[in-house]
Amino acid sequence: MILPPYIKIGNASFLIGLLLLGAGCENEGTQKAPLEKKTYCVPAGLKERLVIDTVHMAPVTESRRLSGKVDYNPDRVLHYISLVGGVITRTYFSLGDQVKKGQVLAEIRSVELSSLESERKSLESRLTVAVRNVQATQSMFEDGIASEKALLEAKSEESVIRAELEKTRANLALFSASEQRDVFQIKAPASGFIVNKNINDGMQIAAEGEPLFTISDLNQVWVTANVYASDLEFVKTNMPVSLQTTAYPGEVFSGTIQALSQVFDANEKVLKARIVMNNQALKLKPGMFIDVIAKKQTTAQALLAPQKALIFSNNRNYLVVYGSDCQLEAREVEILTRDHQDIFISGGIQNGEKIIAQNHLLIFEELQNAKK
Repeated sequence: MILPPYIKIGNASFLIGLLLLGAGCENEGTQKAPLEKKTYCVPAGLKERLVIDTVHMAPVTESRRLSGKVDYNPDRVLHYISLVGGVITRTYFSLGDQVKKGQVLAEIRSVELSSLESERKSLESRLTVAVRNVQATQSMFEDGIASEKALLEAKSEESVIRAELEKTRANLALFSASEQRDVFQIKAPASGFIVNKNINDGMQIAAEGEPLFTISDLNQVWVTANVYASDLEFVKTNMPVSLQTTAYPGEVFSGTIQALSQVFDANEKVLKARIVMNNQALKLKPGMFIDVIAKKQTTAQALLAPQKALIFSNNRNYLVVYGSDCQLEAREVEILTRDHQDIFISGGIQNGEKIIAQNHLLIFEELQNAKK
């Protein structure tokens, strides 16, 4: 090895040490510093769509889902039966129409109307004669020509004719007779909806026959739920229930069981529970199928969270705990029991902690990736 002329052999070890020291300093200066972990924060666009809920203590409940059906309230259903026979000359309504009390729905031409009209005209003529007879007899009685008995008989005859005329007029009014059109008018006996119709123009009908139509007030309906023997311990009279139907996804109706039959239906082998529902918005239609959720409360207490907040991943259950927009944690929790839309938690989270209950899957994935 040829050394530079200014380096002595005796100092070779010193030179080698300097070279090694320089190389070490060079490597130290070029070595990269370890990367710091980035803190995940909720993006502003996502923050607007989050739903934050709070875990809290609540009585542990158990629920049962019962099948039900919407029915008419029989106390608010009117079946119209004609008191006279005849021919339907015209109808003014269709099935499903909303009608008001007193509204003309149909017209009937009937021989009974002609008979009543003739009787009314005859009685009106007889009454006119009877009134004049009373006036003449009164004048003769005052002049001493007629006796008191004759006057009383004249007045009696007038009273009888007047009573018969009032009766005939009342009958005509009951049948809503229209003298100008020579028909009986069928008027709605109450306000509501036409839920059944059995008449058409030109149809022959009989007196006191089948109902011509049915009116129901749908502002209040019944929901009849099927209760199996295995569900009896969960269903009691006067207990509140929740109702859901596929017609309105996500919407929950509230009601109360007002009556529970004590005899099993022979065909379906179930007890029938009756729930009276206010239906001002007319969303619940008779014949519609509906789910009835009955909840039974226990004396035990546990932490409650919404079912939709739970995330199941790798055979474990998680909740996304929210401290702030940049303080988030995917926390594993232990489930005590589930109840319809709620979960009861036995461990992994504290009372009062906040969780993200909706639009939380993306955040969960980001938090899991940050651990890798």
